[in-house]
Amino acid sequence: MDSHATSIDVTEGGLVLARVLAPLKSAVKTPVERGKARPRPAGRPVRPRVVVVGAGFAGLNAARVLARGGALVALADPRPYTTFQPLLYQVATAGINAGDVAYPLRTFAGNYPNMRVRVSRLSNLHLDDKRVELADGTAIDYDYLVLATGVTTSWLGIKGAQEHAMPTYSVRDAVALRERIQRCLEETAEGKRSSTHVVIVGGGATGVETAGVLAELRRRTIPLTHPEIRPEQISVTLVERFDYVLAPYKPRLRDAAANALRKRGVNLRLGSSVAAVEPDAVILGDGTRLHSDVTIWAPGVIAPKEVADCGLPQGKGGRVIVTEALNLEDHPEVFVAGDLALSPQPLPQVAQPAIQMGKHVGRQILAAAQGRPVRPFSYRDPGIMAIVGRAEAVIQLRNGMTMHGLLPWLAWIFVHIAYLLGGRNRITVLNDFFWRYLGPRHSAASVAE
Repeated sequence: MDSHATSIDVTEGGLVLARVLAPLKSAVKTPVERGKARPRPAGRPVRPRVVVVGAGFAGLNAARVLARGGALVALADPRPYTTFQPLLYQVATAGINAGDVAYPLRTFAGNYPNMRVRVSRLSNLHLDDKRVELADGTAIDYDYLVLATGVTTSWLGIKGAQEHAMPTYSVRDAVALRERIQRCLEETAEGKRSSTHVVIVGGGATGVETAGVLAELRRRTIPLTHPEIRPEQISVTLVERFDYVLAPYKPRLRDAAANALRKRGVNLRLGSSVAAVEPDAVILGDGTRLHSDVTIWAPGVIAPKEVADCGLPQGKGGRVIVTEALNLEDHPEVFVAGDLALSPQPLPQVAQPAIQMGKHVGRQILAAAQGRPVRPFSYRDPGIMAIVGRAEAVIQLRNGMTMHGLLPWLAWIFVHIAYLLGGRNRITVLNDFFWRYLGPRHSAASVAE
């Protein structure tokens, strides 16, 4: 009796205990169960893995937005630094140091614990497998991809251009050009060379700004630093196929820029095409031969070869064709930003569109990762500006207002300083600008290495 009663008590107690522990058991899971507790929704990553290829204006701004939004970002670029390209002509003309327009990518990424840097060039894309293959033989899987490689120099199929002309599209290009100009000046001063004639091909912002600086050095600085050189031994010529310079600007500003260049002694060859480039000359379409000791090439750009080889849809200049949201029609997880993107409404290949595209792409990827629809890109035009020389620049605002002279020149300086990365770079470049334009004439081209 007692034994049977005890047995009943134990059974009932076990049932009660089981009922009490049941909720706890369902709450406490084994390690295997914990791993399966919250399956990741298909196609909707919790922290999206994003590969950003290219560390220019677009790439860096996309990477910054993504990292701040919690994405796992891999930033890939062939160089361990980013370059502030709008000031490369200042490096080429010995106004500022090369290091002042460069900023280490790992220093940039160090601000974000969820960002990693890969120093390698794009080799191939496996869009169906969502994998990026790099030139160092490694590969990175992604949930979303941002292509922001930028563009490179276009030689336009002109004979001899790639062999004998010098571009200004990278730090190395700018340093090589600076050394070439300095060497020619020294050889001319020593009597080893008869002249230092510079011919610049391309009347866009880069060509105009380079011509303006070189003309002022010819007129104000070289007579002091190289007194052995006679004025007729050095010249600056700008060749442009249109009948005007600065094509994106209004006629009033084009004329103001052209007049400012002529005033500084630049020989303008407007409405002239280039037929060939030789080691010591530029041959124009009408057969005119311009003697050239240094030929600077700045007429246009094209998509880099590694992008062209990836089988992406391409349009004019090799730019990748994208939707209004800046992604690919067939692969919406792939976004393209900056100079490389050819959107339904083509934009100028300058810094502001690239910056805004990068930010937009970053925001759309974060939205898509959360299951929200992507939005079309809308460009907010802040205006365009170009510097012609000392105390002379042109600016065109979005409302159509135009200005040229001292105030636009000061605005140009401070806007470019503001967009530089790194406080040291900003301070150094600001000092170099005022030293070049407001300091002693003999020190306007004082950078040696």
